[in-house]
Amino acid sequence: MKVSDRVEAVPPSGIRRFFELAEEMDDVISLGVGEPDFSAPWAAREAAIASLERGRTSYTANRGRKDLREEIAAHVAERYGLEYDPDDEIIVTTGVSEGVDVALRALVDPGDVVAVPQPSYVSYEPGITFAGGQPLPVPTSDDEFKLTVDALERAGAADADALLYCYPNNPTGAIMTEEDLRPVAAFAQEHDLTVFADEIYSELTYGHEHTSIATLPGMRERTVVFNGFSKAFAMTGLRLGYALAPPEAVAGMNRIHQYSMLSAPTTAQYAAIEALRNCEEEVAEMIGQYDRRRQFVLSRFEEMGIDCFEAEGAFYVFPEAPGGDDEAFAEDLLQEHGVAVVPGSVFGEDGEGHLRVSYATGLDDLREAMDRIETFVE
Repeated sequence: MKVSDRVEAVPPSGIRRFFELAEEMDDVISLGVGEPDFSAPWAAREAAIASLERGRTSYTANRGRKDLREEIAAHVAERYGLEYDPDDEIIVTTGVSEGVDVALRALVDPGDVVAVPQPSYVSYEPGITFAGGQPLPVPTSDDEFKLTVDALERAGAADADALLYCYPNNPTGAIMTEEDLRPVAAFAQEHDLTVFADEIYSELTYGHEHTSIATLPGMRERTVVFNGFSKAFAMTGLRLGYALAPPEAVAGMNRIHQYSMLSAPTTAQYAAIEALRNCEEEVAEMIGQYDRRRQFVLSRFEEMGIDCFEAEGAFYVFPEAPGGDDEAFAEDLLQEHGVAVVPGSVFGEDGEGHLRVSYATGLDDLREAMDRIETFVE
């Protein structure tokens, strides 16, 4: 059988490659995969267990359980002052990854150009390609990994059709404040760009409150906001996300979703309802621990003399790779000292010469991993 040219043109995920290498070795500390080391809050797990014990194992509505959509609507209204109709402006998806995929397929026509800040999460450019669009990389390393109008203009995004970004950012940990977002929002309106805003790390900010671009004047009607339960609620394996968008966008997304996925996992939806209702304290505790780990990792890189951007969100830092060759450094570190990190180049050309280091692991492992990195560097 011949694989399609479109699929052949997309390389395998560089993150998974290092994860698989690490799995084959003994005594490896992985700082590579973006997955919390916490378990989901106990109340959410109990709700999931109770749903199974009561035999609630059937399909839900395509767009997700209505009570979950209502909880999501209440959550974003309280948190951001955004009002979304749970009936036709919210769709529950199988993780944010599926949400981004169906949104691109629903709203991007063949040949459409989608601007993507680099470094960027590895699935964005392939997703655009699979939808028939053309990715347009927008380098951000000269602006502390923030998206600026100057960067958009230099990349030619004024002629693009859409903008897809993730802030707080994976892989850099950069954030966009309201002050940072306002000129980007004005640019999107001036050039009539649809905006895809991946906000899965919105709860994980340190010293700043997250601002959703959809809250800015004129942006709600042109923005699809993605969020979910994987990161802040430590529910990665339950595969549950959601999208907020105008009715016509949600209808288009649902048309694809109902044929390809039908509905998001039922058990996970019961867990998510409980998480939104009663698990705020556990989330706050996890965020506090992430912040302590962030400060520890940043301080250790500083002690080693390794330049590292001061991440203010998500659970990653993005240090420069000593010697400049990020792939060689990551491979040698894994083989010689059993620490897995991800080369920055897998996140696009603008990530070259850096490493993505996740601190979503316990402090004991982080201490040992940083000691090993220090030994390797010396």
